[in-house]
Amino acid sequence: MATYDFGLSADEEARARRLHDDSIVIDLLFQGPCGYACFAPATVEQLRERFARTGDASATMRAGILAPIREAVTGASTTFEDCWRASGVTAGNRQIEPGDPRFLELTAGMAQVQFDRLGWLDKALTAADIRGAKAAGRHAGYVSTQLTYGPFRELASLDALHDLGLRMCGLAYNRTNALAVGCTEGPGGLSRLGVAAVERMNELGILVDVSHAGAGTVRDVCAVSQAPAVASHGGAAALHPHDRNLDDALLEAVAATGGVIGVAAVPFFLGAGAGLTIEAMLDHVDHVVAVVGWEHAAIGTDWPMQLPKWALTTLLTEEAAATGFRPEHGLDLDTNLVGFDDYRDWPNITRGLVARGYDDDAVRAIVGGNALRVFEQVWG
Repeated sequence: MATYDFGLSADEEARARRLHDDSIVIDLLFQGPCGYACFAPATVEQLRERFARTGDASATMRAGILAPIREAVTGASTTFEDCWRASGVTAGNRQIEPGDPRFLELTAGMAQVQFDRLGWLDKALTAADIRGAKAAGRHAGYVSTQLTYGPFRELASLDALHDLGLRMCGLAYNRTNALAVGCTEGPGGLSRLGVAAVERMNELGILVDVSHAGAGTVRDVCAVSQAPAVASHGGAAALHPHDRNLDDALLEAVAATGGVIGVAAVPFFLGAGAGLTIEAMLDHVDHVVAVVGWEHAAIGTDWPMQLPKWALTTLLTEEAAATGFRPEHGLDLDTNLVGFDDYRDWPNITRGLVARGYDDDAVRAIVGGNALRVFEQVWG
């Protein structure tokens, strides 16, 4: 961990450490826990050789993301566990990317491997599972999808995935699909199927995530959903007018459902220019709090990706373009926030909230309590 200098006194540092250690910390959208610094040179070389042999950027990228997990479940390395424990994150999402419904069982089933094989990581189906993991000194993961690849075209897909553990579901990833319009494609909203999907998610207890959805989709979800919705990872458009960020009216709409807005640690979503620090992330937290109150603020870092630097610049650039990002979105894929360069820097978020003057109740709520409340309402 690299300790960012917030100018805290010794008493404030002790308070921040206590709050981070004692709180249930939830990262709503968690790419980690391993960043670029965790990849051994041999692993990077294997990925280079794979890409040179296959020319398949997408498959090589996914192999890189999975590499620390594979090393963990085979016992080859403890880095995955070490980084998770060092972050202090109690619970984070474990993402799947289901496509054709015929392969749902296989796709979602594969996501369970790390829960089955890692004795310190519990599969969270309810909020109680997260509370139990914290009490036992363990960690928890909940299955999520951003619908990056292939929209669901039948509601039975949601039933099958819920049975296998899906607890948070995005509706569109930038682009428009059968359910909804994405954030990089315009102001349209939910389709008829999208409305039915939101209603079915409410019935099943799947949290609806509007992070990559268009403004009209966010408004529609907030009007249709009978349960809290979340923007798991993003920021405030008032501070940085990016397609991935929500204006104040949309922040208020999400909060009005009882949901939360998770602020990301992605530099190019938070501001323009080089050298952005964790202070930029905290500025977005402050804005969310000013608009909707600290009861609706949360954290969803979404960055850094669990990939070495070479893969970020060589592979992720192609993948980002394929999923709807364009040059005007300003993606700088090998840059992290100063003060949040690695998931082991997560305590800096708690320290930053202390530095910004939040009291204990607000800090505990923002780093995890608010998300846990929403999980409890939606999952039971």
